[in-house]
Amino acid sequence: MAGRVRAPELNTSLGWLNTDRPLQFGGELRGQVVVLDFWTYCCINCIHILPDLAYLEEKYAEDPVTFIGVHSAKFENEASRETIRAAILRYNIQHPVVIDERMALWRSYAVRSWPTVIVVDPEGSIVGSAAGEGNRDVIDGMIDQALQQARATGAAANSPLTLRREDAVRAASGLAFPGKVLADLATKRLFVADSNHNRVVVAEWPDAQGRAKVVQVVGCGAVGREDAPPQRARFNHPQGLAASRGKLYVADTENHLIRAIDLTSYEVTTVVGTGHMDNDRAGGGMGTQQGLNSPWDLTIEGSTLYVAMAGVHQIWRIDLPVGFARALAGSGRENIADGPTETSALAQPSGICILDGTIYFADSEVSAIRGIDFAREVVFTVIGEGLFSFGDVDGSYPHAKLQHPLGVAPYKKALMVADTYNHKIKRVDPSSRTAVSLFGSGRPGTASPEGKVEFFEPGGLSVAGDELFVADTNNHRVLRINLVTKIWHEVSFEGLSAPRSVESAAPTILETEALAVAAGKDVHLDLDLRLPDYAHLNPEAPWSVRVTSHGRTLAQKNGKCASLPLRITVPAAEIRSDEAWTVLASFAYCTDGEAALCIPAEVGWNTRCRTIGSSDRATLSAVVTP
Repeated sequence: MAGRVRAPELNTSLGWLNTDRPLQFGGELRGQVVVLDFWTYCCINCIHILPDLAYLEEKYAEDPVTFIGVHSAKFENEASRETIRAAILRYNIQHPVVIDERMALWRSYAVRSWPTVIVVDPEGSIVGSAAGEGNRDVIDGMIDQALQQARATGAAANSPLTLRREDAVRAASGLAFPGKVLADLATKRLFVADSNHNRVVVAEWPDAQGRAKVVQVVGCGAVGREDAPPQRARFNHPQGLAASRGKLYVADTENHLIRAIDLTSYEVTTVVGTGHMDNDRAGGGMGTQQGLNSPWDLTIEGSTLYVAMAGVHQIWRIDLPVGFARALAGSGRENIADGPTETSALAQPSGICILDGTIYFADSEVSAIRGIDFAREVVFTVIGEGLFSFGDVDGSYPHAKLQHPLGVAPYKKALMVADTYNHKIKRVDPSSRTAVSLFGSGRPGTASPEGKVEFFEPGGLSVAGDELFVADTNNHRVLRINLVTKIWHEVSFEGLSAPRSVESAAPTILETEALAVAAGKDVHLDLDLRLPDYAHLNPEAPWSVRVTSHGRTLAQKNGKCASLPLRITVPAAEIRSDEAWTVLASFAYCTDGEAALCIPAEVGWNTRCRTIGSSDRATLSAVVTP
């Protein structure tokens, strides 16, 4: 063992997530092979190795092997418990994550790039490391060798650690981290990539209150890549959407596929991709013979589908009639460099649209909005300067700053931009190279005390007329905002619920006495939830409440707060005397301590509303048990 380097202790003042306790090499990690994954959640390469880690976690599930994520943030927005917790749930990470404050652990382990995996033996010595993607077999070999040596010397523990992980709150909206949205005026349809439910929701146009009747849910909810009718089809965290000629094209991101949904039968077929990640940076293949790499967003013009190919830092084009796919712009080098399309450098393009015949894309890792001039065959930059140049600054280039934008959509002569890590929607003018904040406070939220709209990492945008639709990803909702009046609504998808394949135990439904309220007035409903003594409401996780009657949505609200009760208002126009109501609340509460665990909960009430009282307030109560 001579010459081995001791692993620095996992100390941090920001604490741990996805575990019920901190872990230390000087404590219960002794006897465990420890796999440290240094990552940051914006990084596509970090996302790419998560399936490898999940495979190894399952392989060594019965062995003394502990996987730990070390989150060393690149962007300012990524450095908070709130945003990291959301990323853990969005990517379904099963292992504990330590928050690497100011990259102190990164420096102590001499890490140079994201992702980097370091393996530590049961006696606390570093046995090896692997940087970048495609190293599953290398990591597997290091784990196996460390285990064998430790068992031979008696240093290995007898069993793995038993840890409790966090779980996501099932939003009353029926959505889970929706990534992209498409509003199609031609068909009066609204399409949503319900990413973490592995499905696509097709709905009618929302009414004045934001209610949208679900027409079809495409996908059974389970991860997979099965081409089939809507009830059996499978996706893997779909993102971008584009509609044309009776078909909806879907960027099936983690399957590395482009899929098509027939908008008459809703049958799903595969257009391009092998189903496996491919590092081909040229293309030239046909249909299912051509590999892709994390297609993130789509836009269409005529019979050509343009793809923001985040995984290889390029823009691709697909000739739909024959399925011919090839790279259009970007050398594959991750950076910001303008010039001829084939030599330009892009950095994780994640949103794409067409405005006046020009392609514009959100180049997320360089916090930029960029474009492709077809006539000159060059890439140019509207806003953005480099991989580590970001912020929240309105104004003109080069002073204007964005932070990891993921969505872009045309509106008149400008672009609406989902400035994702700033939790804002901005207007970017390509001709003047200016950016102006339109909506959002710059911090995660649902609505300000004044009723102004707020967001939590919005990921997708679509404009129809003067209406902007926003996939407010981490708030598990879709918003409609009128760009003229600034009036906004949450879209409530009537009849939508989490797919059975991902549902846990059914929520507790309490039968309660009728509510006596005043006729002709809005009803302000308080939900009095009594939490366990050792717990408090989690102010970092959005809660949601939906009030329905016979399938009709009366009110729906998302919120964030640190105190109870939860509150929702049912408009007077929606209230009918002696009508049965179902109220469903989804929320999370935290245990106390450094590794405060996020525990999801759902409570529902069946009641009746009778307009025989004098008050416009009513209360429903419940005791929440673990």
